[in-house]
Amino acid sequence: MHAQVNRSASDIALLEGLARNEKDAIEKIYRDHYHMILHMIMINNGNPDDAADVFQEGMIVLFEKSKSKDFELNCQLKTYLYSVCRRLWLKKLNQQQRFGRQTDDLEQIAPVEEDMEVHEKRQQEFNIMENALQKIGEPCKSLLEAYYLQKKHMQQIAEEFSYTNADNAKTQKYKCLVRLKKLFFAQYKNTP
Repeated sequence: MHAQVNRSASDIALLEGLARNEKDAIEKIYRDHYHMILHMIMINNGNPDDAADVFQEGMIVLFEKSKSKDFELNCQLKTYLYSVCRRLWLKKLNQQQRFGRQTDDLEQIAPVEEDMEVHEKRQQEFNIMENALQKIGEPCKSLLEAYYLQKKHMQQIAEEFSYTNADNAKTQKYKCLVRLKKLFFAQYKNTP
């Protein structure tokens, strides 16, 4: 087992800071890892309030562990925190009987390491898409956001963007989508 390989000096410094209840360490852990926990809970029948509760409980577990002389971090801090929060969430789901399976069954279906890899890959793809959307320029950026994010109808988009009709707006949306895909895949191919 490569217990020491994944431990970074910054993770160890954060844990030591957490053990001393340092505000900067606590804020950095929140900043770096809260979104990951929020995402995990949102895609598993939760809401932002659930995520805040579970993250807080996970931070308490981490705080208690960081103060223990026997505790040794054998993986990345984010993996450990994700694992703790995931277990807390699965336990809550079992208590709420939203799932018929037991926690152990769910662990076998999707081990934490695989979950993390999937999450990191999705996050990387999301970042590439965000980057491509920034590069696409106007009016494409606004048009695609209006259709896909704001869920506006083509007729409404045609009026807002001064297209003669909904069909012209749809044609423009298609052209923008083709450009976005080209930008996305050009960046995706160059990502390790």
